Amino acid sequence: MEQGKDVERGETSSNQEELEQPFIRRRKVVAHEDDGSGKELQNESIGMVLLSTGVAVCGSFQFGICVGYSAPTQSAIRKDLNLSLAEYSTFGSILSIGAVLGAITSGKIADFLGRKGAMRVSSVICIIAWLAIYFSQGALSLDTGRFLTGYGIAAFSYVVPVFIAEIAPKNLRGGLATLNQLFIVTGGSFAFIVGTIINWRALALIATVPCLILLLGVCLVPESPRWLAKVGRDKEFEVALQTLRGNNADISDEMTEIQEFIATVNSLPKASILDLFQSRNIRAVIIGVGLMVFQQFAGINGVQFYASETFKSAGVSSKIGTIAYACLQVPITLVGALLMDKTGRRVLVMVSAAGMFVGCMLAGTSFSLKGQGLLLDWVPIIAVSGVLIYVAFFSIGMGAGPWVIMSEIFPIDIKGVGGSLVVLVNWSGAWIVSYTYNFLMRWSSPGTYFLYSAVCLLTILFVAKVVPETKGKTLEEIQASLNPDRRQSI
Repeated sequence: MEQGKDVERGETSSNQEELEQPFIRRRKVVAHEDDGSGKELQNESIGMVLLSTGVAVCGSFQFGICVGYSAPTQSAIRKDLNLSLAEYSTFGSILSIGAVLGAITSGKIADFLGRKGAMRVSSVICIIAWLAIYFSQGALSLDTGRFLTGYGIAAFSYVVPVFIAEIAPKNLRGGLATLNQLFIVTGGSFAFIVGTIINWRALALIATVPCLILLLGVCLVPESPRWLAKVGRDKEFEVALQTLRGNNADISDEMTEIQEFIATVNSLPKASILDLFQSRNIRAVIIGVGLMVFQQFAGINGVQFYASETFKSAGVSSKIGTIAYACLQVPITLVGALLMDKTGRRVLVMVSAAGMFVGCMLAGTSFSLKGQGLLLDWVPIIAVSGVLIYVAFFSIGMGAGPWVIMSEIFPIDIKGVGGSLVVLVNWSGAWIVSYTYNFLMRWSSPGTYFLYSAVCLLTILFVAKVVPETKGKTLEEIQASLNPDRRQSI
């Protein structure tokens, strides 16, 4: 799952900015005084934030490795363990089942154990999972390990962006938050490339390294000050915030802001799942769920999980195709991040879906030509071009766009429950697509990609007719556009 993908990042940063607005005060930070030492003190305060972020995104890198692991290893695992297509499809897709469970429970774990505690738990689970895969002699151990990696990365997908959002200064929050998605893509590309060079057991062993680094790293960085304030550990809250902002920074104003923020959050009524279906919220639910359905059923997890076999079935070297796939993702994701605030979410998602449609049509056409014995010299080129165009355009908009829009359209009082719903829909769709992809390809390779291309067309229509542009609007203005007959207070 490209996951690109985090609900809670949007929820956390949006909630914080909305609720903090009434309490914003001018902060007295010595690092900004004109005493000649400002630059040094500013670097001091940023240093711990960057270190903490660097430790946290080891979890994002782990996420990417888990998602990318099955693509370059499919042939070798099936051969070594004598797995049928159905057994390997179970292995590839069971990650999403574990992720559904992780998505449901990760918030409670992070609230109970803290952000660092949740990252520790996820790291330990992932290490155990990779060892189970490494020592596998059959489908049971293999599937158990894959299920546990799914649980672990779902927890990472929640806690990493939340931790980053809670430790970062407001002026750095947006930039640091993009590192989560960047490291997910980088981890996936790493698995794709390294998996073509070493065997699947060695790759499983290497995959434990980011978790080991994270386990050591969390001992060196402070806990989230906001979580400490939330659970009433006031002394530790002050120490953690001082560590993050620098020893010479005056944190009194920010401490007050955070404490007032926590009090405001606690005063909000607790929303239930039924509140999502009230008339004032139903359009936001349709938009959020609809975008996740279209994101997944356009086929991304099937294409990504089994990319090497797709290239091979088209007559292309699986190593060359997989490496090209991996090298393309990172720079294109960076381009998409830059365009998100320039072109607008709605336009970028529609352009992305249009490009994915072209990619699917090319890939489907290549398989159709191969089946009819036509233009055989061109088939591999068309197939690789189609898949790479599809991946490039997904990375530029459909990967992150639905998550950004979702984080903006829900009113603050239902963002938590609304976010949980769309995460559940997303991971459920990921499981369905990743499990059925191999069977669809056996039924009809061109038909599979033509089916995905139809979903891409429906995505364009859905966004054009239903999804509003949220770029440059306050959350109040977004709610007014969703409910024109009644302004919604947030």
